Amino acid sequence: MLRETAYPQLPAQPTQRELDTVFTPTADELSRARAAFRRSLARACVLVQWKLLQRLGYVVPLTSVPTIIIQHICRQAKLNAPRRAQLQAYDASGERSRHLHWLRAELNLRSLDPHASAWLKERAISAATSKQELPDIINVMLEELVRHRYELPGFTVLQRLARHARNQVNAEIFQRVNQALSSECADRLEQLLQARAKKSNWERLKREPKRPTVRELASYLEHLHWLRGQAFDLPDTRFIAATKRVQLNREAQALNVAEMRSLAIDKRRTLLVLLVQSQLGKAMDDIVEMFVKSMSSLHHVASENLKSYHLHQVKQTERLIGQFRDVLSALQQDEDDQIRVKAIEQALLESPDQLIAQCEEHMAFANNNYFPFMLRPYRAKRRLLLECLSIMQLRSSSQDRSLTLAVEWVLGHRHSRQEYLELRPPVSMPLQWVPERWRGLINASNDSSSGVQTLHRKYFELCVLTHVMQELKSGDLYLENSEQYHDFREDFISLQELDTELPLYSELVHLPANARQFTERLKAELLATATQSDEHFPDNAHVRFSESGLVLSRPERQEPPQAVAQLDPLLTDSLGHANILDVLAETERWLDLHKCFGPLSGFEAKIDDPRKRFITTLFCYGCNLGPSQTARSVKGLSRKQVAWLNLKYVTEERLDKAIVKVVNAFNRFTLPKFWGSGQHVSADGTKWSVYEQNLLSEYHIRYGGYGGIGYYHVSDRYIALFSHFIPCGVHEAVYILDGLLRNESEIQPDTVHGDTQAQSAPVFGLSYLLGIKLMPRIRNIKDLVFFRPDKATRYQHIDSLFRDSIDWELIERHYLDLMRVAISIKSGRITPSTLLRRLGTASRKNRLYYAFRELGRVVRTKFLLQYIMDIELRRTIHAATNKSEQFNDFAKWLFFGGQGIIAENIRHEQRKVIKYNHLVANMIILNNVHRMTTSLKHLRQSGFEINEKVLAALAPYRTTHINRFGDYTLDLERAVEPPSFGLSIL
Repeated sequence: MLRETAYPQLPAQPTQRELDTVFTPTADELSRARAAFRRSLARACVLVQWKLLQRLGYVVPLTSVPTIIIQHICRQAKLNAPRRAQLQAYDASGERSRHLHWLRAELNLRSLDPHASAWLKERAISAATSKQELPDIINVMLEELVRHRYELPGFTVLQRLARHARNQVNAEIFQRVNQALSSECADRLEQLLQARAKKSNWERLKREPKRPTVRELASYLEHLHWLRGQAFDLPDTRFIAATKRVQLNREAQALNVAEMRSLAIDKRRTLLVLLVQSQLGKAMDDIVEMFVKSMSSLHHVASENLKSYHLHQVKQTERLIGQFRDVLSALQQDEDDQIRVKAIEQALLESPDQLIAQCEEHMAFANNNYFPFMLRPYRAKRRLLLECLSIMQLRSSSQDRSLTLAVEWVLGHRHSRQEYLELRPPVSMPLQWVPERWRGLINASNDSSSGVQTLHRKYFELCVLTHVMQELKSGDLYLENSEQYHDFREDFISLQELDTELPLYSELVHLPANARQFTERLKAELLATATQSDEHFPDNAHVRFSESGLVLSRPERQEPPQAVAQLDPLLTDSLGHANILDVLAETERWLDLHKCFGPLSGFEAKIDDPRKRFITTLFCYGCNLGPSQTARSVKGLSRKQVAWLNLKYVTEERLDKAIVKVVNAFNRFTLPKFWGSGQHVSADGTKWSVYEQNLLSEYHIRYGGYGGIGYYHVSDRYIALFSHFIPCGVHEAVYILDGLLRNESEIQPDTVHGDTQAQSAPVFGLSYLLGIKLMPRIRNIKDLVFFRPDKATRYQHIDSLFRDSIDWELIERHYLDLMRVAISIKSGRITPSTLLRRLGTASRKNRLYYAFRELGRVVRTKFLLQYIMDIELRRTIHAATNKSEQFNDFAKWLFFGGQGIIAENIRHEQRKVIKYNHLVANMIILNNVHRMTTSLKHLRQSGFEINEKVLAALAPYRTTHINRFGDYTLDLERAVEPPSFGLSIL
């Protein structure tokens, strides 16, 4: 646990940089020590203690200090370093205590007396109200101790205080919730744990939705009504911090009926209350998701039916046009009107009424209006969709309530069987929001004299349902107590906080804190970029205009040095052969990754051989063998033991911490520095197959088959920093910024590259405000719109690129709104993906959408101009995105079990599987870098010429030396070579 906290520790092998920056006495310190202590030994010991207290904040015996640190300090003070016997004598002497008393006064350090101990206990309790993990509570105490200039106590003291504080806070929460429960609610909750012939209601409570078929939607609506009954009159638990609620919910999810019954009554009932409330909130989100997918399916089916209709009606359309041509020819004849009319009648092969009906049918589907084709599939889903509408209890996020009034009217007439319904005064309902394409279908008649309006009932229902879907996606409608579809504006910082934070944030991201200066700077930058691009366009041999538009020539492929072709087979042979399980075990022993995982309840539990259990579980889920196959392949463990650790110990957050630990170890090697600066990261997704019967699974048009998208942020040094698992139907660019903001590793990029989906204007706008450079790969650049700095500006060479101009007034007017969003994201109130999901749908009500879109147009136009003019930039982007694609292939190579299909149907377990695989891939990359470093050193010593260009052409995605299949013997006693972090190749 010590390594998981910020408790300061002495480095076993400090680098020269650490010695120079941390352990070098200043001239003032040397002067004060010389004035206070005449004896050289005393002065040397005092100076060592001085630098240690500054670095650590607590006292350690000098005999435990690495010799290199003592020698460095004494060398800087021009003193002889004490011998070990002298240090032992000094540690046991009273002189040491006097020296420490003097040092505490010099450093203004306070001892932890009883009064301060009580204060620290209060700080621990305060931290425990919002944090559940012991390392997090300890880190808060450390921060408070340092801020108030207290000498740090021993780590075990802090650990004991943190555990006591957490137990006390949890006990108070459990007691408060249980006391607020009525006897009726308590009995109802306890019945969830009663044994039944089939599954208990406890398992029913954890039900996951399947694909949104008509039958599943009906079944899940019934489940939602049951959940509402279980949640009725439960106590308000919003006093529990969100982080603690999440932790307690995870613990409840992992427990079975027998384990729940064994808990103390206060804790058991609290977990029951929290899980019921959490599952109800998730079920509401799932119903909305199923509603949105069902409506999207209706539109898709209708659109496809329209295409089929047009294909089948080609002959009729040609016949109608032919007859129209004959009529026109008859009209042009010179004979009198009677002859002309007779000629027209002869040209008509059918009766005029029949032809008019056919023309009206054709006109009904003109302009790709597929809405009439929605009626037939709507009949089967109508009752369920209206039931979803009634159960959602929609709220409008603006003053415009026209749609919610229409929803109320539709639900009020849901049982009507009439095809047409009348709106009679005094009943009125604003219909200005209804688009023109719907009006012709909805309005049967409109009597202006009496004010009576007749509406086609089913078309109006479809129109309302369609707009509810769109406004839920854009955030114009929201649900109370929802996680995904709540009013996201409530997550923004207050206007008072904005006044305080804006100057600090503007300075942090180097943006003006004034709206006028902000727009003027943006305009000047866009103008300068466009002018420079226009001036240099004739000299750019890599871009030209053709008849079809702008054409970019492909960058010439840069061939690797010839020495790489000779080096690669030698390097492959020198890596030897390794069993994949041995590689994972070796890497885990370097980093002790099993210590990142503990019981979800937070209480220490003794399990036999935790290292072996963790490595086996990692192998099971990261390589997709499954518990049964893993138990057959790795001797000594049962299927239940493998699955138990995943259920009871592993969360997504803990897997992320382990991934960060691997990334930081990787970053200590020299070799990755030749592959990239660490300032660039590429984001790309790849499809992972899952079974059809779950809500996340969708059919992917491009890849084919059902699945989800593993979305990775891969550093230009080849290692993946962060991962998501998202549905196929989600726009990938929504998550492109999350990985950078949630990345806690030592590799901190500021430039992100993405595939073509990252071209969205709102994404460009948000990334700019967050201080992130977005540089995606561009395809079909001739189809993209460039925006002028203003309408009057014209250019000599590139003027044809621009089709519109920027509305600077709009950006300036909403400057504070834009900055409020950015600061809210930076402070952790809301994630970029939550916001971009709303901004991904055009909204007539959402002013943020238009403001971010306009800002994004400026930033994207600047980037596009740089992209077409700078071929080196295109090479950089291409190389970065290629690394993402290579990582995707590497990760899938390691996911060799179960035919590459994720067998889990529970969504949080699916996300864990992706992170397991991400962790395995990073561990193999780390191990490969260690082996490559050692091998390259030996090859260079044997006479092979290796330079920076050769090293830069290598990559760590090597697999030929790894054996994935066969029986695995996990030997933890085998000697392991330490990692070669400090080994220099050149």
